[in-house]
Amino acid sequence: MVLCPYNINNINGIRKVTEPQPFEDCPSTPSGASASIAVMNRFSNPSSAENAATSSVAYTSRFCRHSLKAGRSRSNRERGVGRVKAIFWTLVLATFVYVSAKVVPALVNEYQFQDGIQTLARFATVNRQTPEQIRAAVLKEAQKDDVPVAAEDIKVDAVNGNIKIRADYSVTVDLKVYQWTLNFHPAASNDSLT
Repeated sequence: MVLCPYNINNINGIRKVTEPQPFEDCPSTPSGASASIAVMNRFSNPSSAENAATSSVAYTSRFCRHSLKAGRSRSNRERGVGRVKAIFWTLVLATFVYVSAKVVPALVNEYQFQDGIQTLARFATVNRQTPEQIRAAVLKEAQKDDVPVAAEDIKVDAVNGNIKIRADYSVTVDLKVYQWTLNFHPAASNDSLT
């Protein structure tokens, strides 16, 4: 709360300056406001104590109402801006959580599928599997990891014991306002073993 620089009390024609008071009690002119000489003279030379008290109260009430309304509207505007910011960032956070909840499972499934086909590629030579057997094992791994891969999307190259497995697939994530298509291209080989 802003304090008035001083408070002038007119009691029986005697002017008394007291401690700073909040604006509600301040009959002085606010900074930046214009005051007429007539109003100022009325406070400095009152005709009677009763008239001075009445005019002081009227002026103080009008001034205080104005300053209090200005202070309230300013603080209400500031609170309103704070509320808008809070609502905005809450919506951003909620959107991030919603999108993450929809996208992260697809990413986790792709990671598990990548790990599974890497394991298949490493043991394919030891188990002496043909490309068709490897493709069937990759399809089985895809079903286990909930990955939408068809047999024609899987490419297996087996040359002199080197196995290379590639799979291409897409997952469409429904975000209610947008259909986001994620494209995945997991690949694995057993080159590190030879």
